[in-house]
Amino acid sequence: MASLPPEGGREMTTVALEAERRRRRRNRRMVAVAFALPALAINLLVIAGPAASSLYYAWTDWNGFTIPRFTGLENVMRLVEDTTFWNALGHNFIWLGIFLSVPTIMGLTGSFMLSRIKRGAALFRVIFFIPYVIASVVNAQIWKSLLDPATGIAAQLDKMGITFLNDVYFFGDSHLSLYSVAFVDNWHYWGFLVVLFLAAMQGVDPALFEAARIDGASPFREFWHVTLPGIRSTLMFAIMIVSVGSLLAFDYAYAITGGGPAGSSDLVSLLINRTAFTGGEAGYASFMALVISLLGGVMLVIFHFIRRNEAAR
Repeated sequence: MASLPPEGGREMTTVALEAERRRRRRNRRMVAVAFALPALAINLLVIAGPAASSLYYAWTDWNGFTIPRFTGLENVMRLVEDTTFWNALGHNFIWLGIFLSVPTIMGLTGSFMLSRIKRGAALFRVIFFIPYVIASVVNAQIWKSLLDPATGIAAQLDKMGITFLNDVYFFGDSHLSLYSVAFVDNWHYWGFLVVLFLAAMQGVDPALFEAARIDGASPFREFWHVTLPGIRSTLMFAIMIVSVGSLLAFDYAYAITGGGPAGSSDLVSLLINRTAFTGGEAGYASFMALVISLLGGVMLVIFHFIRRNEAAR
């Protein structure tokens, strides 16, 4: 009969096994780091490098080609008095208000309705998502044609004797241009929120819905008391990306109006683009971009604390 190893031998075996486990874990970490290094290097090259250089150029007078000249707080003082910048920033906050309300409410409503459909739901998801995957310049051109008062919907209605859209210039009226561009962007974006919220709703425990129905809850109360609490984390994520994205909005305003007429649909991203590439003031444009980055950072910090408080409850 084999004898058991002495107490000291068992301790040595345990130590050796633990050392082997640590060695294997270390090797796995090294392999993971080795695979991540190329992506990290590319990220540093295309993001961290330009970001650091932009941080330097923000305090200079530079046209993008010559040697930059350090100007201290000159760009700060110029920005404080720059009414064009504040006009564009105000439009960004209007944009933020629109996108925190209209597409979010539409996305929640659409996803809740789809969650109650048992057959053909996949088809509706695809239909809602199609505008989101179409190139923004294509969507912009489609809506420019549709809302053109001479050849679009207004012209076709006029042929039928319906004239209420005659002489309504959605993208040419300074009172309508910003909201018209936001409408087009919302048309392309809200389907994404439908799919996002629907995926979150399908992760809510079905027993909660059954209990609500047994208690006689109406669809609205079911949505308010079961669905919304169940997708709270996804809703917060959606609000976060909408908030940060509203500071970076560019493509639809650029493709449809270019910020016009008379700056009525101007956004900070458009102003930065014009200042750097048309006006040849890359240094001042970098400072405006730095201010927007700081605002985005503040938003992320706020959302971080909100989510941490939600998790602590």
